Amino acid sequence: MRRQDAKFDNMVTLISDISVISLAAMVMGPICLRQNGRAIMATAAGNIEDRGLMERPPTQEEIDSAAHAATAIANAMDLDGGLKVSGENGMAVKIAPAVGHLIIELLGHVANGNMVTLVPVGTMLTTQEAADMLNVSRPFLTKLLLRGDIAFEQVGSHRRIRIDELMRYREEKAQRQEAALVELARLGQEFDRS
Repeated sequence: MRRQDAKFDNMVTLISDISVISLAAMVMGPICLRQNGRAIMATAAGNIEDRGLMERPPTQEEIDSAAHAATAIANAMDLDGGLKVSGENGMAVKIAPAVGHLIIELLGHVANGNMVTLVPVGTMLTTQEAADMLNVSRPFLTKLLLRGDIAFEQVGSHRRIRIDELMRYREEKAQRQEAALVELARLGQEFDRS
């Protein structure tokens, strides 16, 4: 009986850990857009029409529009091997396939109802911006930095985090979550057999 109790305790612990990880992963706060080295983020004041998609989820009209646009662009790229749009003076401008796919991916996120922000890979974030992206408190992020979980650079008395390092941490966290789910499934099957 003790062996089953230990298995049950392990399953409860895993369920608890996975629940916390899942909850944190499901809730994403707004992500700051950086332009010319400075973060652009409005306050929560103002109505929904005044704010961009980096600060609010898309409306149903925007979701439908993005879905139709993504489909139209994908079809145009399949037919022409690239995307052509009208530029200045009506001249056709060909958009490279890689850029076209990026546009489709962006529209796909909007079509799924997600808030969207574009951030260049080399962007350096403040601890508050990084904490917002992870949906954690700034003190908790600071603990992650000091523990060595996320690489950072010291700029004077301030810490700066590269966006690619933050994304690496998120990916590793997602992989740990996936491994925990697999382990939970294995323990569940083992528990059912005994």
